[in-house]
Amino acid sequence: WVTSLTGDRDGLVYTYSVAVNGEVNEVIDPYVRAATINGRRGVVVDLKSTDPSGWNKKKPAFSGKPTDALIYELHIRDLSMDESAPFPDSVRGKFAALSFPNLKGKSGQPVGVAAIKDLGITHLHILPMYDYASVDESNPTFNWGYDPLNYNVPEGSYSSNPNDPKARIIELKQAIQALHNQGIRVVMDVVYNHVYDAGSFSQSKIVPGYWFRTTPSGALTNASGVGNDSASERSMVSKFIVDSVKYWASEYNLGGFRFDLMGLHDIETMTKVRNELNKIDPSIIIIGEGWNMGTHPEEIRATQRNIKSLPGIAVFNDQIRDGVKGSVFDSTAKGFVTGDFIKSLSVKAGIVGNIQFSNDLSPSFTTLSPAQSVNYVEAHDNNTLEDKIRLSLPHVIDVEVARLHRLAGSIPILAQGVPFIHAGQEFQRSKDGDSNSYKSSDKINALNWELVTRNAVTRDYYKGLMEIRKNHAVFRLSTTAQVRGSLKFLPAPNSVIAYELNGAKVKDKWKQIVVIHNANQSEFKLKLPKKGDWKVVVEGDKAGLKTLRTLKKSATVDVAGQSTTVLFLGE
Repeated sequence: WVTSLTGDRDGLVYTYSVAVNGEVNEVIDPYVRAATINGRRGVVVDLKSTDPSGWNKKKPAFSGKPTDALIYELHIRDLSMDESAPFPDSVRGKFAALSFPNLKGKSGQPVGVAAIKDLGITHLHILPMYDYASVDESNPTFNWGYDPLNYNVPEGSYSSNPNDPKARIIELKQAIQALHNQGIRVVMDVVYNHVYDAGSFSQSKIVPGYWFRTTPSGALTNASGVGNDSASERSMVSKFIVDSVKYWASEYNLGGFRFDLMGLHDIETMTKVRNELNKIDPSIIIIGEGWNMGTHPEEIRATQRNIKSLPGIAVFNDQIRDGVKGSVFDSTAKGFVTGDFIKSLSVKAGIVGNIQFSNDLSPSFTTLSPAQSVNYVEAHDNNTLEDKIRLSLPHVIDVEVARLHRLAGSIPILAQGVPFIHAGQEFQRSKDGDSNSYKSSDKINALNWELVTRNAVTRDYYKGLMEIRKNHAVFRLSTTAQVRGSLKFLPAPNSVIAYELNGAKVKDKWKQIVVIHNANQSEFKLKLPKKGDWKVVVEGDKAGLKTLRTLKKSATVDVAGQSTTVLFLGE
């Protein structure tokens, strides 16, 4: 079915009337790109008129290797709703807050994008910014936004005027352009695995019974936990997902996509997404949740288990996450850094990016290369690292929390794979023990920028680790062969993980590097691979490119309890 209209129809509000099964359903165009407030009706839009001045298809330089990325996860409202952030009230909780690159707080500390840029990240992963249904755009409250309404329209509550269909498009493009000007690429969180309300979703009113998976009795399946699962294995559902991703990548000049519950999709659809993005820009990264929780046949699921069938796509690595800090499903469960030293084996599997490394490591899933492993210890889901440490060690004092936080944070940033941190993790963000803050208040969720100063030691430590990673290729190996040839674990008890990196093999100026994570409370003496003038760059609460001290003609190093030490030969 096709119809065409003559003349300039920019701004025309429209819906479709669809006659199906003896009824006429009024529906919004599933492919609509602009909408009225709360996404009720579609709007014809001249997209060229929404381009900010100077808008172009250039993105900040990036190699395209996922292991070269440093991903930072952020919710739009979290950035600017706290009183510690001196944003104009008109932009609080809006896309526009991303367009303030030079803000400073009361103590002169960087705030907002200024602080994020200063940290040294490459990619900003933004929680759902498409049009979602769980917030009234005329009176916005907090929600993560995993409630899709109109997939190809930006969320109106993040615009200055949700009644103006163009405002949200213009302001999102301005925000992306502002981030590009700061050298930061943008990763979009996409949620094609379910919709907010299956009954009113336009696709199910146009072709009832097609979009969603059903049980043999005809009921909707619910692997997503939200009441419905999109049947991505069906050709027109798959086509829509691919078309939508292509649209966002091209029109909004995005640098990556994070697929929510990617395991609910099928391998063929995800492969098509990767192939189509390669045609637009092969440096666009794809990461996703590969949890095995689908209702479609296991062999076609886009899961961790099937990651070898998904080249060019990375999955979140819960083995290193839970290995480092303990299971996220039990707030009191301990991990390697909090005293359950047997978890060191899980941590080691993550340190090599879950590749097939050696017989004594047991990866819970096996990657083609470290570029398929997103290594992290904190995300928007579950407790923050700060809260998890306190919940699993109830009598811990603040000084020890900070120590353990730095130890835990150092492991994925120095590991082989794709490092990922949650906004505020670098300054010990807390959500007051709220492990599922998807619709909690701004008071719980907003970033307190005063912590940049209060926990400056931890933040500077994270920044220093990122400097090391960015400046030394041996921490960013992109193939299995490179990792096998350059990384060697050193003998140590379960409470210590120590490994050697052969920088010379990849022409790194640091020719030989040793990384030691000591989770024990007491000091540990490690025998170094050889005697030499070892330069220490990470020790105690300090990290960076600057040499902290040199061990003259030494064959051993003393590593403080609950800390990471990095030292090298060469240069």
